[in-house]
Amino acid sequence: MMKSLPFIRPIALALTLACSLSYAADDHGGTVKPEPYAVGKTMSKAIQASITPDAALDILKNGNQRFAAGKSIKRNYKKQIMQTGLGQYPFASVVACIDSRSAPEQVFDQGIGDLFVARVAGNVINSDILGSLEYAAKAAGSKVIVVLGHTQCGAVKGACDAVQLGNLTGLLDKIKPAVEATKTSGERSSKNHEFVQDVAHENVNNSVQKIREMSPLLKEMEEKGQIKIVGAMYDVGTGKVTW
Repeated sequence: MMKSLPFIRPIALALTLACSLSYAADDHGGTVKPEPYAVGKTMSKAIQASITPDAALDILKNGNQRFAAGKSIKRNYKKQIMQTGLGQYPFASVVACIDSRSAPEQVFDQGIGDLFVARVAGNVINSDILGSLEYAAKAAGSKVIVVLGHTQCGAVKGACDAVQLGNLTGLLDKIKPAVEATKTSGERSSKNHEFVQDVAHENVNNSVQKIREMSPLLKEMEEKGQIKIVGAMYDVGTGKVTW
């Protein structure tokens, strides 16, 4: 008898796994029968297809309410890794700061495969992030884009104080329009807590507007009702997101 070739068993195992997780295949084309969303269920193409932009926002809002209340869902991440191993169908995209306290997956109580996340100090917008968001929305089916700012933002404080530090200087320049547009009374520096928070809000609004201005593709999708582009603020002291 011919001996089994050493690569046969791994191939057979891969085929078995592919069959058992066929819904996770990385195929964003073709038609699919929508499947109702259920909290905590791993996102599939069918579930993603059933989610509207408004529903996507509601999912994020409800997730944050659970997180802030200390009632985040206990997920089987090992199972989710297996279920998303061959494909992903996130329902939302989030542009967030690198701040260690504001991870979107935790803040919105979402699991593996639920969110596309782009993180950069000060949640600013550039062409690379725009390209990522365009892929997420147009090619991969994400239904909402959230620019998530947060309280006590170090990048915003740096912009308020006109910090000069290597490549960070150029990044903070993107926040300066928000600093200049903020009319809060009192000292215009990071020492003025109210001023910093108002600049952070203005910076989120500017980032949302830049997405529309710099990406005709995303602007058109929003106008057609295919996606929503919104801003939000996360409070690092309470765990709550305001919209």
